[in-house]
Amino acid sequence: MDKLNLPDFELKICEQNSKPCIFDPIRKKWVAATPEEFVRQHFVNYLVTCKSYPLSHIANETAITVGNVNKRCDSVVYDKCGKPKIILEYKAPSVKIDNKVFAQISRYNISLKVDYLIVSNGMNHYCLKVDYNTGRCKFLPDIPDYNSI
Repeated sequence: MDKLNLPDFELKICEQNSKPCIFDPIRKKWVAATPEEFVRQHFVNYLVTCKSYPLSHIANETAITVGNVNKRCDSVVYDKCGKPKIILEYKAPSVKIDNKVFAQISRYNISLKVDYLIVSNGMNHYCLKVDYNTGRCKFLPDIPDYNSI
């Protein structure tokens, strides 16, 4: 895998049925070692080790319904009361983050109504603060610490 613009850490990797897998400590299971999963695990590690997010307040592959369609958020962060606060969308490092990606995560927010949207391909990271009074999003210069959300 390519070097990401995230802190290095020791991934748990194994092989199952001749395919590489990564251990996801949130789901507590081995998952396919796709480029997107590589980004997810590094980004979650960054949130936990650098931004003080409790691992227990992050969920991966969260099922939601948008209209009549079932979708899955890559990750959702919850506050101390269990309210969703952040939706995270990950892409492989080779995927350019464009308006389609922001439209995708915005559609997910129709269901959850969180305060922050974060998109990362492991190289570039974008955090938006949702302003429900104006119906607009504002790009933030950095990912907020857990205590700030």
